[in-house]
Amino acid sequence: MADDGSTATARRATMRDVAERAAVSKSLVSLAFSSPESVSQERLRRILDAADALGFRPNRVARSLNGARDDFVGILVADSRNPVFAEVVDAARLSLSAGGRLGLMTSAVLPGAGAHLDLEAVAMLGDLQPSGLIVVGSVPSMDLVVEAMGSARIVIASARPDRLAGAATVRGDDEVGVRLVVDHLAGLGHHRIGHVGGAGGRVASGRADAFVAAMRERGLDAGLVAESDFSEAAGFRAAQALLDLDEPPTAITAVNDLAAIGVTAALRQRGLTDSVAVTGYDNTYLAALGAVGLTSVDPDNATIGHRAAELLLSEENPGEVLVAPTLRIRATSVPARR
Repeated sequence: MADDGSTATARRATMRDVAERAAVSKSLVSLAFSSPESVSQERLRRILDAADALGFRPNRVARSLNGARDDFVGILVADSRNPVFAEVVDAARLSLSAGGRLGLMTSAVLPGAGAHLDLEAVAMLGDLQPSGLIVVGSVPSMDLVVEAMGSARIVIASARPDRLAGAATVRGDDEVGVRLVVDHLAGLGHHRIGHVGGAGGRVASGRADAFVAAMRERGLDAGLVAESDFSEAAGFRAAQALLDLDEPPTAITAVNDLAAIGVTAALRQRGLTDSVAVTGYDNTYLAALGAVGLTSVDPDNATIGHRAAELLLSEENPGEVLVAPTLRIRATSVPARR
């Protein structure tokens, strides 16, 4: 019976099967998949034809563990359910793929586990010996991540990390974004503008500080800040606190879109949705929903993801890269009542 490869393909074809079919050595097959430019065109064609006939594909894990590849990049995400981070990851993976790199993503934190690093997931990612790592969002215990990654280059996207030697950072320019919001609301005639945020990490505190600075630049009261993290429930509670003031704000800015949706719920409860303006941040798909119509700062997550991947591919390290945001104006931008 002729050898048509059926025996080899009944199980997963191996590199030895390809070598036998192409009449070359196993080491040459390995070289063809790791450094094809090092193999003659005629032998490379025979090897690839044999691999195609047998349904062979290289064992990526084995190659990574042997340190035989530099085209594998890890992507560690602070919260895989966050739509902002999903946009950054998608853009990064597209750029990595265009550069001939494989991006493998895992979440840094187990759902419901609080802000605690998933050490098992990080250790496994490190064991695969990626050539680089893109960290998306504020990941806890970054020192442990760095330790697990060994010599892999690290780029951080959409976060304000503590000082991390050797790591480039790409994020939206929150100072510019918050100033866009304050200028927009002031242009609508609002002078008493509140902010819900400041809690939940360096991004939240940075946006709150930017709000205070932007209000002071305009000579407006910068003291209308109610503590909130990034959740809808916290935004609701913070808005209630602002609305209970003797002189409540006529506009409220929020640390992100979810907190802003909590703010709108508080306004709806009091019948104030037509008289108090609301803005969010991150321009998630929630903001654009017709029933929400939330004015929001767009940090340009696609550019952040693409730029993070480009830095990893080029091995360039400019330190911190700030991406210019834009403001998407929607129905919640109600003018101040005269």
